Amino acid sequence: MTDRPTDRSPPSPFKPARRFGVTARKFALMASVGAGLGLAAYGLSPPDRADLFTSPAHAQVNNDVSKVAQPIGFADIVERVKPSVISVKIRMKDKAIAGEEDSPFQPGSPMERFFRRFGGPDGMPPGLRGRRGHGVVTGQGSGFFISADGYAVTNNHVVDGADKVEVTTDDGKTYTAKVIGTDPRTDVALIKVEGGSNFPFAKLSDDKARIGDWVLAVGNPFGLGGTVTAGIVSASGRDIGNGPYDDFIQIDAPVNKGNSGGPAFNMKGDVIGVNTAIYSPSGGSVGIAFSIPANTVKNVVAQLKDKGSVSRGWIGVQIQPVTSDIADSLGLKNAEGALVAEPQANSPAAKAGIESGDVITSVNGSTVKDARELARTIGGLAPGTSIKLNILHKGTDKVVNLTLGILPNTVEAKADLYDGDHESSRGSEVPKLGMTVAPAASVAGAGTAGVVVVDVDPKSAAADRGFKEGDVILEVGGKGVSSSDDVREAIKAARADNKNSVLMRVRTGSTARFVAVPIAKS
Repeated sequence: MTDRPTDRSPPSPFKPARRFGVTARKFALMASVGAGLGLAAYGLSPPDRADLFTSPAHAQVNNDVSKVAQPIGFADIVERVKPSVISVKIRMKDKAIAGEEDSPFQPGSPMERFFRRFGGPDGMPPGLRGRRGHGVVTGQGSGFFISADGYAVTNNHVVDGADKVEVTTDDGKTYTAKVIGTDPRTDVALIKVEGGSNFPFAKLSDDKARIGDWVLAVGNPFGLGGTVTAGIVSASGRDIGNGPYDDFIQIDAPVNKGNSGGPAFNMKGDVIGVNTAIYSPSGGSVGIAFSIPANTVKNVVAQLKDKGSVSRGWIGVQIQPVTSDIADSLGLKNAEGALVAEPQANSPAAKAGIESGDVITSVNGSTVKDARELARTIGGLAPGTSIKLNILHKGTDKVVNLTLGILPNTVEAKADLYDGDHESSRGSEVPKLGMTVAPAASVAGAGTAGVVVVDVDPKSAAADRGFKEGDVILEVGGKGVSSSDDVREAIKAARADNKNSVLMRVRTGSTARFVAVPIAKS
């Protein structure tokens, strides 16, 4: 005799269908219909009534309905592509035991901040939830084969730090896999499945996804392998704060925890993207998911397969978008291109003569719309490639030729230029802007160039543009400044040129940027 334990589990999220009652009236109606069906079955009809099932009118309706286009179905496509999709399971040492954050990303990194904001209660990415208590973390995600010999694509955040990787194919077989290489910047990983040479594989699309196209997401949500959802491409070129190479496809096919690394197919059965993140305050699908475009995956996978890592082109500049205010300050007709805030020392850009305030307008003849496009374009080229840049330099078009370097894997940390101690000078107020500045040389730790912002009126134009105490203003209107008088003169000159705003080059910590500040006409 076996004791049956009391079920104390919470209610299942899978709710059964609601029961429905049959009233006497409903039953009577169904019975009358049934009687009619019964008579018809024996070739009989109720007295004085036409047989609705054999009348010419009914035949005409059937004929008309057959001409109507049937709803689009995806069964044929799913049957063809589903075998290429795999479930990915990983095991790793429990980071929490060592006192680390329960996240695969570095604390404070863009991806860590994104998932902390939009992930589940614990901030973990979709598909990577660990079970604690035994010294290991197990996680699961999705992936798909890209070749018959077992190469497969998944997300970096699915396999990052894994001690063991296993995949389960659509037919239920389990294989061991090894990580060939990962690229944290795009969240792409390449793995190799051992034990087979004739795996069904998917093709990465050569076509760019169009907004409104149908899309099928296949993956392993919540551990429920082989799940298919459908939707459309909602948007393209999305930036979710992951880094300068963000160019995500947004889809509304339901994607949940465990779909990470899975493919998004078009109606040709080609992969248009790799699902990597969701926007969700609750941790579940709300119809906004992000996929890495197929062309990006192709470039990354080719390098990972060849050498296990990704090398990107680098010109060595800090860049920012050209806003309408900045365009007005520079005398540009359109707010396009990438504004160089500062070239890095000894970088290809610095050696080629690119300066702060230059606007990069095209690369090899292709127009640069904004700073993000420049970063993606340069990052997509191999180090050592010779390129031609069109630049607007102090109002004059200029062509610069340079050879790309290798994008460094780390960024050198620099001390802040301002430590809060401005006892040697109270500074002078800049009228109309709402901030007080002092010569950098008079403020400890601020260096010798520029003027330091020592006070900002919270209701001023300066505050609206993000100025804060400790910022160092290096240039105003393209001219170097070292005193409040220099700032006033530069503003006066901008007014004389009928400018609506004046462009300032500002350094915050180790980062330089341009800020367009509106100026009064009188």
